[in-house]
Amino acid sequence: MKPIEHIKSLEHIKAVADPRRLAILRRLMDEPATLTHLGRALGEHPAWIRHHLKLLESAGLVEMTGSQRIGGYVEKYYRASARAYLLQEMLLPNAVESDTIVLAGSHDLALEMLARSVHPNLFILPIGSLDGLLTLRQGMCQISACHLFDAASGEYNLPYVRHFFPDQAMAVLTLAHREQGLLVAAGNPRRIRGLEDLAQEDIIFVNRNRGSGTRLWLDEQLYHLSLSPSQVRGYTHEVRTHTEVAQAILDDHADLGLGIHAAARAFGLDFIPLFHERYDIVAPQEILADHGAAPLFDFLHSGEFRRQAEALGGYDMSHTGEQLAPVSR
Repeated sequence: MKPIEHIKSLEHIKAVADPRRLAILRRLMDEPATLTHLGRALGEHPAWIRHHLKLLESAGLVEMTGSQRIGGYVEKYYRASARAYLLQEMLLPNAVESDTIVLAGSHDLALEMLARSVHPNLFILPIGSLDGLLTLRQGMCQISACHLFDAASGEYNLPYVRHFFPDQAMAVLTLAHREQGLLVAAGNPRRIRGLEDLAQEDIIFVNRNRGSGTRLWLDEQLYHLSLSPSQVRGYTHEVRTHTEVAQAILDDHADLGLGIHAAARAFGLDFIPLFHERYDIVAPQEILADHGAAPLFDFLHSGEFRRQAEALGGYDMSHTGEQLAPVSR
């Protein structure tokens, strides 16, 4: 049993995003237990426990430790694979003032500007789109932000929100459509043209953190280009934000990185556009009517915010503030 294990893969995140599986995992972090023990502790039928336990086991979060014959049956004992699990970053405040709002999720320059403009007690935790939704699921923030593309449906964000919050009424509001591409030094001295240049041995890349929407998009493109991460020099050099990507290139620590147009403009870098994406804010439906969050959403709908965001570069604000089909219970 490991002392601590990092939860970073999509398989792990999907497994613990369900509150029922999270309850089972926490119980097995205390001590080994059988299906019968877990059923009694959680007030559920062993068949129900078995279904969720197998999902945790297949994700590598739970393991069998032994068995014992009880009556005419052989009972298997299970335990968690670690004594504690750690996300990329976790927020555990002892107390939160009523006017304090925590937003965890994807990094964005327009979102930072929004926070600075309207809410002195809005704190942004840039941990990536997936970890942001998980943190919201666990009640450790009030709002999240994401830009996750689902290839199966061709849709941004909504399939992921439905998966993480099947039992909650959620609001999904568009902050902006934004442009992503390659950030390179001013004048593009390495003559970089596109992602295929990542295979060049003398090109140094700076990557985003695992779980970020940008990183997930990159990994999908590398697969289609038949490029292995081991072929990309600097692939393991991870940073959390678009501005950190830009800073690494400006400081000559890397030749290129994937990020938003606004970050390139802010740091005086050249930009090679690759794609546009929808960037959304996600929150429980009741947050929209909460007095503490009202200034945030009021300014989001304002013409002033649209003008300020467009001035950053690479933002299409024509759909800003639109509420997409809400995820209902």
